[in-house]
Amino acid sequence: MLLSVVIPAYNERHTLGIILQIVARSLPKVSKEIIVVDDCSKDGTREWLKANFPAGERRGSTVDLDGEGDLTFAEIAGAPRVTIRPIYHDYNKGKGGALQTGLAAISGDVFVIQDADLEYDPADWEQMYDLIAVRKVADVVFGSRFYGRPHRSLYFHHYLANRLISFLFNLVFNQTITDVETCYKMMTCQVAHSLRLTTNDFGIEVEMSAEIARQRTLRIYELGISYYGRTYAEGKKINWKDGVKALWYVCKFRFR
Repeated sequence: MLLSVVIPAYNERHTLGIILQIVARSLPKVSKEIIVVDDCSKDGTREWLKANFPAGERRGSTVDLDGEGDLTFAEIAGAPRVTIRPIYHDYNKGKGGALQTGLAAISGDVFVIQDADLEYDPADWEQMYDLIAVRKVADVVFGSRFYGRPHRSLYFHHYLANRLISFLFNLVFNQTITDVETCYKMMTCQVAHSLRLTTNDFGIEVEMSAEIARQRTLRIYELGISYYGRTYAEGKKINWKDGVKALWYVCKFRFR
């Protein structure tokens, strides 16, 4: 089995190397292809990627960071292979645009989204992957930040907006998903390739969830995940305007 990971990255120079190392180490018995989509970053992210991937792709059994903050790859006989490939946007398209680019490039059996910051922990993939690839009882698994795992207390209005969006989504799509806006959506690549995605901004989370919910035969599960949220001063990008648009997107995609 091959796990395809898409990482949209915009101005994440200080966390991207760390998250790539963590992702490469996750699910250590599973081969992985990691697609990093640089969404025209302006903070040195693109330059760091080009310096670390001069030929466009690198492979190895292990991926680590050296003392200079650059990636090192090593081979271990018989160990699963990790492949990392960057893709560069010529202009900023938004998270949705980056995800669409990444989805077009995947070739694995199971697909998952990973943000380029450190808010989500790939250690939570183990149970999600088990439901899809091992026990084979799920086609899609949402990682919910509202199931009692470590969850940093931040902005009440973000929490309220998330609950409202999820409530409205469940109402119109007849679902029981507690965290529609979660980054962690893992699914078979067959499901991923079936999604008709058009949204370039953060509304991609609603559109992806709507495309999944519309396919009534899919087996959808949820699992609790950790959430190490960050403040705006620490680099958080989503804002209240995205919340308002998400409410509109729920209606738009329900009746599209």
